[in-house]
Amino acid sequence: MPDSPPPATNCEEALVQLKKFGYAFDGAGVLRKIDPATGEPGKEPFSYNVSDDPAENEKHYQNLANQIPEIVYALLEKNGLSRTYIPFNNPPERSSFIYSQPAKLSQSKKLLVLIHGSGYVKAGQWARSLIINNSLDHGSQLPYVRQAQKLGYDLLITNANDCKRFYNGKDNPIKEVDTPIDHTRYVWKNIVLPSKPESVAIVAHSYGGCLTLDLVDRYSDFFKESVFAIAFTDAVMGSPQAKNKDYLCDVTCDWVASNSPLDTPVSQSKNGIRKISAGHTKHEWTSYSAIDSVFKFIEEKYEQRSNKK
Repeated sequence: MPDSPPPATNCEEALVQLKKFGYAFDGAGVLRKIDPATGEPGKEPFSYNVSDDPAENEKHYQNLANQIPEIVYALLEKNGLSRTYIPFNNPPERSSFIYSQPAKLSQSKKLLVLIHGSGYVKAGQWARSLIINNSLDHGSQLPYVRQAQKLGYDLLITNANDCKRFYNGKDNPIKEVDTPIDHTRYVWKNIVLPSKPESVAIVAHSYGGCLTLDLVDRYSDFFKESVFAIAFTDAVMGSPQAKNKDYLCDVTCDWVASNSPLDTPVSQSKNGIRKISAGHTKHEWTSYSAIDSVFKFIEEKYEQRSNKK
């Protein structure tokens, strides 16, 4: 099997590379093998096993997966979101970026922030494996984007794993946003806080729980004043500072992997955050499985906030 190219740098390139691997997304967002007779997506889904060599199978998977971020970025833009490069003083080619709607946030009446987990996922993704093996809707944040737009939310989507750029013959960390924690802190300090949103909700998956609790501890006053709902999906997190425990117990719920039906109480965590079933047994499925319950929770919290004013 020949060597494959590095990650695509734009959507068209990514789609071309997918086609070279013999795949394309169909109209329903499912990755299909291309039908040689038509050159269009056929009925066969993605297959991990392309060789008798396990190393070749994994290499093929990773090279194909490298094309996913640009495709998702393009779909975010198609859905009305805009890219903002960070840190602000860097040239774009040596910067990371986030997505938002509107392009420049300002005094949002309702703002929804989406924070992905660790690993290979980038802005707009919850689970790369689900995008490849199931569909774009199963593994991306696009269903959350569309529902938030229907409900009148402004949007901000983090890109916390996008921490380096290749130049001068090597990978270089992007200063000021070179770790996921630094990324989310920079976004909060330089984009969220200056925009002075009226009401903020957060949905965070997996390690996004740690990133969110770090923000709560760092910007406690803002959170207690403006962040009315925090929805975790099978979050990875430590214990918050004692001064924030009561606040978090009031505004937070964690939808966890479980074999119980959706919304079944599972347990109370050691930090007091309520845990309920996401309606699926697998970690990577929790955001997709729990979406309706998550938005019901957020909207109920928003109504409670509005009634207090």
